[in-house]
Amino acid sequence: MKNFGVRDMVFCALFTAATVALSQVSVPIGPVPLSLGTLAVMLCGMALGARNGGIAVGCYILLGLAGAPVFAGFRGGAAVLAGPTGGYIVGYLPYAVLCGLGAKRGSSFLRRCLFALLGMILCYALGTAFFMVSTGSALPAALAACVLPFLPGDAAKILLAAWVTPRLQKALKCC
Repeated sequence: MKNFGVRDMVFCALFTAATVALSQVSVPIGPVPLSLGTLAVMLCGMALGARNGGIAVGCYILLGLAGAPVFAGFRGGAAVLAGPTGGYIVGYLPYAVLCGLGAKRGSSFLRRCLFALLGMILCYALGTAFFMVSTGSALPAALAACVLPFLPGDAAKILLAAWVTPRLQKALKCC
């Protein structure tokens, strides 16, 4: 396993900050806001790799858990993670790791898209299950409120992240 050096720390910090910033670009369309946070999570994994992408997203989640207003709508704290959207936020971690596994240097566009899609499905599954438990919603209602409205935008984000990744990796000279 490669050592975790200063360069890794700096990239993780930068991508954590980017995740904070992009998460604030949000539109409240229901119980779960539409945000660019998922794009940031994909870019963390794809650009930094599974380990460092997971660390960057883990730092984002820990900052929010500690109360920093990093989640969409400048929210933070344990109550957000325990609330209806908490499962989606926690799902960001495996999402970033899967994106990182699919975006090893030289990987194909299709492979990056496939792993991002798998990560998205896992994030949706975790988030929707937690949403159902925390709100008492049935599966059809939860899917209608928390998944279906997001599919077109998330598909576009997957395509964008998969396209941008080789350029980011080249600029960062990592992964």
